[in-house]
Amino acid sequence: MTTVTIEKDEHGSYKGFVLFGHAGFAKKRFGKYEPDILCAAISALTSNVVNGLTEIAGEKLTITQNEEDGFLKCVIESSLKESSVILLDSYVLSLTEYSKQYGKNLTVNFKEV
Repeated sequence: MTTVTIEKDEHGSYKGFVLFGHAGFAKKRFGKYEPDILCAAISALTSNVVNGLTEIAGEKLTITQNEEDGFLKCVIESSLKESSVILLDSYVLSLTEYSKQYGKNLTVNFKEV
């Protein structure tokens, strides 16, 4: 299971997010596992938001990751531009919708930091 924790401060401003675990949604067919489409979707969404924040919006982030564990931590180092908040809102919306459909494989939590 993948767990995503969205971190916000007491004012509701994004401070970062943490992903941990592998979705484990891959189906076994014909004696071997198909690609894990849920894990791929989560990875694509996460890469997109990190790249958008850093390369397009110019935000300062600290990223720590370990692919083997399915771990990624993103710490936002400054106040976000309005466009960056929209990117993160979209990211959270997509993950939340996926968790409604694939609740056994994806959980989204919110944490005040």
